[in-house]
Amino acid sequence: MINIKRLAKSFKYAFQGLVKTFKEEQNLKLQTGIAILAVILAVFFRISRLEWCFLVFTIGLVILMEIANSAVERITDVLKPRINSYVKEIKDIMAAAVMLSSMVAIIIGLIIFFPYIRPFFI
Repeated sequence: MINIKRLAKSFKYAFQGLVKTFKEEQNLKLQTGIAILAVILAVFFRISRLEWCFLVFTIGLVILMEIANSAVERITDVLKPRINSYVKEIKDIMAAAVMLSSMVAIIIGLIIFFPYIRPFFI
């Protein structure tokens, strides 16, 4: 049986984590701004349902990777005194994951929006 109080607490804590990450992570703010711009363009150009699926998935992927990166950074900061030599590598690897997800998002964004934007430049 689902305990509604525990479920509500879980959502409350998750929302608090999202707000904290958004307040503290500059990249998440930038990525959120770009996501909002992409959604505005998608509404303006009336993209297809399939394009919406790719857009929402891609936005979610980038945001999730940034949040995961923030969590891993905090964990490594706690471990730093004990496992000093790996901390930089761990942070670099997570930053690479965020960067790659962002690059994929840019490519998907170009694939989706280029056909709609091209007539403005021809």
